[in-house]
Amino acid sequence: MLIAATVIGGFPVARAGWGTLRATRRPDMNALMTVAVIGALALGEYAESSVVVFLFSLGELLEALTMDRARGAVRALMALRPPEATRRTPQGEERVPVEALAVGDLVLIRPGERIPADGRVREGHSAVDQSPITGESLPVEKGVGDEVYAGTVNGPGALTVEVTRPASDSTLARIIHLVEEAQERRAPSQRLVDRFAAVYTPAVVAGAALVATVPPLLGLGGLADWLYRALVLLVIACPCALVISTPVAVVSGLAAAARAGILIKGGLHLEELARLRAVALDKTGTLTVGEPRLVGGQCANHVGESPQECPECLDLLAKAAAVEARSGHPLARAVVRAAQELGVADRYGPAQRVESQPGRGVQGEVAGHAVRVGSHAYVHEGRAEEDDFCRRVDAVSARGRTAVVVEDVCCASRAYGVVADTLRPEAPAVIRALKGMGILRTVMLTGDNPAVAERVARAAGVDEFQAGLLPHQKVEAVGALLERYGTVAMVGDGVNDAPALARASVGIAMGAVGSDVALETADVALMGDDLWGLPRAVRLGRRVAAVIRQNVAFSLATKAAFLALAVAGVATLWMAVFADVGVSLLVILNGMRLMQEKSSAG
Repeated sequence: MLIAATVIGGFPVARAGWGTLRATRRPDMNALMTVAVIGALALGEYAESSVVVFLFSLGELLEALTMDRARGAVRALMALRPPEATRRTPQGEERVPVEALAVGDLVLIRPGERIPADGRVREGHSAVDQSPITGESLPVEKGVGDEVYAGTVNGPGALTVEVTRPASDSTLARIIHLVEEAQERRAPSQRLVDRFAAVYTPAVVAGAALVATVPPLLGLGGLADWLYRALVLLVIACPCALVISTPVAVVSGLAAAARAGILIKGGLHLEELARLRAVALDKTGTLTVGEPRLVGGQCANHVGESPQECPECLDLLAKAAAVEARSGHPLARAVVRAAQELGVADRYGPAQRVESQPGRGVQGEVAGHAVRVGSHAYVHEGRAEEDDFCRRVDAVSARGRTAVVVEDVCCASRAYGVVADTLRPEAPAVIRALKGMGILRTVMLTGDNPAVAERVARAAGVDEFQAGLLPHQKVEAVGALLERYGTVAMVGDGVNDAPALARASVGIAMGAVGSDVALETADVALMGDDLWGLPRAVRLGRRVAAVIRQNVAFSLATKAAFLALAVAGVATLWMAVFADVGVSLLVILNGMRLMQEKSSAG
């Protein structure tokens, strides 16, 4: 049964090795594997031959799964584009396939719908969630003349958009092309054993032939004696331990990573993690939490050290929450969440006669009081001049933050809240840990505006930042880092990060909040949505690389010692078998230590 398993599992490997040998005249990993298996069978080590075939096949399976993941990335990107659009014509409205849209067509986009093509707004006003394309943390207000992108999500207002690019040339289509192109450009790193096999296997065979023929020709002994020594040399040189050394360490490392909540899609990426010299990180959802929160603010007549101590601040927050509870806008959710956290969300009943002003704000009646919530311009409308309160709100906007203003018209009381995407608490410590591990450069890449990017970059402690980037510009930034540092990781979570994830030496996705596209494109996924997984993954990659070097060095040193004994005529076939099996066992045990070392992954 063991022989049958070896033949069935080893036949495709031998066929591939023979094909490469015929085509290139150079033995590859498959040829090395075939020599190992034939040597084990010749010695009667059937269990060893079948286990070696199994481990090698497992490594090949991991590579195949990685390629399938890459194909899935493009499928997930395609799913962002809606299949149909509502086209406006002089005769009325009609539903047409997105592919049928031409430049100049007018498309009606209702609230909540995905925008089907790149275009320019001709009618209407709304807030558009552009995070799938630009990575901006907050919806962007869109009015007449503003550009919109295919795959983004319309907010509360209806828009009429003039198509400026066909579906085949949209920003989303270009992202898909960038993912495919980046994956093709990144050649897989050749395994250490593969590179060594090109020299090792033919050298051993040639050496055995010389040992068998040259000494008898020189009259240094009988032919039978030297043939026996050559046979011992071939048996000792059987590279079973060398073949096993890498896959055992890789599989153990992958298992240790999985237990630590880190999904690594193959041994190649473990090797790349060990060699990292620079790390690029997205902002929204990676360095930051990924959703807007109320982080500050005060009323016009503020008293106390903080809003929590001011009765008027809390009362206005409760009224704002009563009105915003009827809205699905991200800023409204931030207001309601803050009211819930401070225990005032249920102070008033549901607002009555709520009216939404797309792109401006919302108003309603709370306990008989007229309340308005929205932008500063919306609430300030109708006032003759600015006062100290207005100047405070303008100062917030000047610092790159978003201000939400609430006014009780009846009581003439006003307050503003500062809404921002907050930094992950662990982000500064993670950046310091990376630098402590020898990472030479940390860079934040974001589509957000420069003021917000500078604030987050300074708080996180990254070496530099680049703001206002579209997907292709993130790819270019990663490419520049690759030219400068050689091995670069990109950490992100959104669709807009997918091309950069594919372009980097290692793409790392934030798993729990990451989009399907980022997870599919990435080589590593931090499944627990824990940024600490980044230094853990780097540490584990370095540990696996160290174990592989130990295994290879030990295998080669032992082989060299026994080869010298074989040529000297001291080693016997039994010693050869012992050396081969013993070294293989020690290599396996050393590799499996990775599964027991929790600290290496955490």
